[in-house]
Formats: sequence, C-alpha cells, structure tokens
Amino acid sequence: MPNGKRHARPAARRRSAYPYALYLPAAVVYLVIFLVPTVMAFYFALTRWTLFDSEFVGLDNFRDFLAEQNLRAGFQNTIVYAVVTSGLKVVLGLALGVLLTGRLRLRGFLRSVVFFPVLVSTVAVGITFSALLRPDTGLVNKVLAVAGIDAVDWLGDATTALLSVALVDVWKGVGLATIIYIAGIMSIPRDYYQAVAVDGGTAWHRFRHVTLPLSRPATYSVIILSLIGGLRSFDLIWTMTRGGPGFTSDTIASIIYKQYQAGFFGLSTAGNVLLFLVVTVIIVPLNYVLGKRQVAV
Repeated sequence: MPNGKRHARPAARRRSAYPYALYLPAAVVYLVIFLVPTVMAFYFALTRWTLFDSEFVGLDNFRDFLAEQNLRAGFQNTIVYAVVTSGLKVVLGLALGVLLTGRLRLRGFLRSVVFFPVLVSTVAVGITFSALLRPDTGLVNKVLAVAGIDAVDWLGDATTALLSVALVDVWKGVGLATIIYIAGIMSIPRDYYQAVAVDGGTAWHRFRHVTLPLSRPATYSVIILSLIGGLRSFDLIWTMTRGGPGFTSDTIASIIYKQYQAGFFGLSTAGNVLLFLVVTVIIVPLNYVLGKRQVAV
C-alpha cells in the first residue's frame, strides 16, 4: 500500500473523531450532575440511610410511602395542579403571543412586562401573594370589598387554597409560554397571512387557519414544559400553604419534603423515585403523541 494512503487513514480518523470530542465536556457534566445522582437515588431508595451509614431494606420504603394516609389526595392534587396550570399557560400564552406580535406601539415594553415575573424568585412571589391574599389585610379582599364582595380566606379555605396557588403559578410562568408562542408565531411565513387576506379572510380566519395550526410546535413545547413543572411543583406551594389547610393542598413533592423534614431520608428518596416514574409515565407517551401530530402538520 502506498505511504500516502497509510498516512491518510489515521488523519481521516482524527478528523472524524474531532466533532465527538466537543461533546466530551457536556457529557462529563451530564454524567456528574444527572446520571450519577439518579443511580444513587435509586440505590438509596432501597436503604434506610443517614449521612453516616445506610441499611439495605429492599422495597420497604416504597411500601411505606405508598401507604401514606394523604398520598392519594396528594396525587390527585398534583394532577389537578399540573393540568390547570399547563392548560391556562397554553391559553393565555397563545392569546398574549398573538396580541404581542400585532401592531402595538409599546409592543417591546409589554413583552418585557409579561416576561418579568419569570425572572422573580418563586419564594419571593409566594411570600408577596401570601400577603396580598390574606383574609383581613390583603389587598385582594380590600378590592373585592369595594365591589361589595365578602372577604375570602383564599389560602386558608380547603376549596380555594390549591386553586389560588395554581393561579399564582400561572401569573409567574405565563411569560415563558408567551415568549415561546411569540417565537413560533414570528416564524410563520407572512405569505400565509397575505393569502388569507386576498381571499377576504378576517382576523379570526387568520388565527383559525394559519396561526393556530402553524404554532402547534410552540403549543407542544409549552404543554410539555408546563406539565413537567406542574407535576414537580413544590416551592410555591410550600411557601404559600405548606400543603394546608390540613393536607388539602399537599402534592407529591410536599409529601416527600415532609418525610425529609421528619428525618425519614430513605422514605423521601423512595418518594422522589416514584415521582420521577410518575412524571416519566405521563410525559413520555404525551411527548410521543404530540410529536407525531407535530410531524403530521
């Protein structure tokens, strides 16, 4: 074999391996931050552990966690919370996205205003709205009193506590959904809108036949991100209600945290593993279904 070909093959191999080397830093971070802790969590869920030692107990932690008295209510609350928050973010995000891609003078400023709550600390939002929703001194009830409506204990009433936190979650997170929709709508070719205008279509026809179907990739992203966030939600619920009154606004994540507070580390780890499995079982099939519809469009 000529010497030229012998030297060419190693050089070609080096060139072909070069792009994969660029993945190495990200792969190391992914391994250390995600894969290793995930494997450790699955192991420690099978143990009764402290910071200094551990004892293998098999599936006892999972059985004890599933036997929690308020787990069924927590699971129902988690599903309700995730569905309500993700549904409202889709509807409001799409409406605001359409509005803020229109011909408005203060369009840039309004986009910043809508997105601003996303940047605020969730704990700070929870504390602020807890003060605003107080039954005696809260601003919300004072405004309602002016309209002749009796005061409501928004966070202390079992029928309104979870919904109140969900609405605050929507207020904080709808900005991200709006930005996703704005990006999706702005990527739609203007030719489609011009074709509808030539046919004499109204603004409703432009929305119904162009914006709504062609912004489906944005809808897909908002649904998946919002559902994952809703199923895992903890910080806002804990800041505003701590799962109360009683256990009426408990979610799976808050139940896990209460077990951790009580010192049952293995039990709380098993709960985290179960929550991971719940999110996976819901999100993976939904991702597949929505992905197929997106490709079809």
